[in-house]
Amino acid sequence: MVDIRAFELGDLGFRLKEIRQAAGLSLRELARQAGVSPSLVSQIENGKSQPSVGTLYTFARLLGVSVDELFEADEQAHERALALEEQEQPDDEWHGTGRMNPVNAWHPSEYANRVSVVHPSHRPQITMAEGVVWERLAATPEHAVNFMKVTYASGATSSAGGEMVTHEGYEYALVLKGELVVTVGQEVFHLREGESFGFDCSIPHVHRNPGPGVFEGVWFVHGSSHHPPA
Repeated sequence: MVDIRAFELGDLGFRLKEIRQAAGLSLRELARQAGVSPSLVSQIENGKSQPSVGTLYTFARLLGVSVDELFEADEQAHERALALEEQEQPDDEWHGTGRMNPVNAWHPSEYANRVSVVHPSHRPQITMAEGVVWERLAATPEHAVNFMKVTYASGATSSAGGEMVTHEGYEYALVLKGELVVTVGQEVFHLREGESFGFDCSIPHVHRNPGPGVFEGVWFVHGSSHHPPA
């Protein structure tokens, strides 16, 4: 069995570096505009450090890319790993589990660019500081829509130091597990399993997991063509 996650180390950083260079920005200039140190940018690009959600969305905004575009490096890592994994599998796609290999569950057709099916074990992920993880649940050509499962470790926040942030679009979420404190403007909401929320992302906001356990939720962000969710 090939360890898919082993392929992911540094992929996000490599992707950020690739986009930065294509945009004609030096490492120091990106750091200056983002309000972070050049050494932090270098560590992130070289896979030696993880950005916070706030730092990642700042990079995305400055580089003019969407969350989907940041996931692309991770998806390519999955494809490389899965190619090796397929070499280890027998020709029969039904691997004794009663289920077809999800990679080959449907074949490219006229709908290939309009249908996205993702098996739980093959979700592209972006892991950030403090134990915040984004998992893309589906990918379509529409980069203005972000559909993800989001995980917060105990005590994790959406931005370093709990700083409130803004970005374009509207954010909607459903709490699957645990608790989440959502601050939007001057309002504070303590959400628990089964509850949901939505708000205009142009309002300063921040999320925090106050519980001793892990928080999990499903996120849908619309209208954020060049900004990831916070």
